[in-house]
Amino acid sequence: MAVPLLGKKIVKKRVKKFKRTQSDRYVSLKPNWRRPKGIDSRVRRKFKGSVLMPNIGYGSDKKTRHYLPNGFKKFLVHNAAELELLMMHNRTYCAEIAHNISTKKRKEIVEKAAQLDVVVTNKLARLRSQEDE
Repeated sequence: MAVPLLGKKIVKKRVKKFKRTQSDRYVSLKPNWRRPKGIDSRVRRKFKGSVLMPNIGYGSDKKTRHYLPNGFKKFLVHNAAELELLMMHNRTYCAEIAHNISTKKRKEIVEKAAQLDVVVTNKLARLRSQEDE
């Protein structure tokens, strides 16, 4: 099993999502962030006690940006041949099998990854034996 090369600790400045203003009040407003543009908006004017707005200060450290908690960066794989791209970078990148790949191809990808010593994040997905079902 490949060990991640990343030596620095991954720190997220904010883990909670930024919610849209008054999305808890109306069903039609989804919680996905939208910038408030109203002339009287408390959030836009940054009043104390109002909802926080996203800004550049919440960004991650450049060296640890896009890293997963396991210390690898994600690389989407569609077939076993694409794993060979990760052979030299198996301590920085891990493979993630795309969602639309069949069980047969998934088995091939997982076997090939074990040979190349590449970490696969979702190797158990859709690979249950017949006994479980």
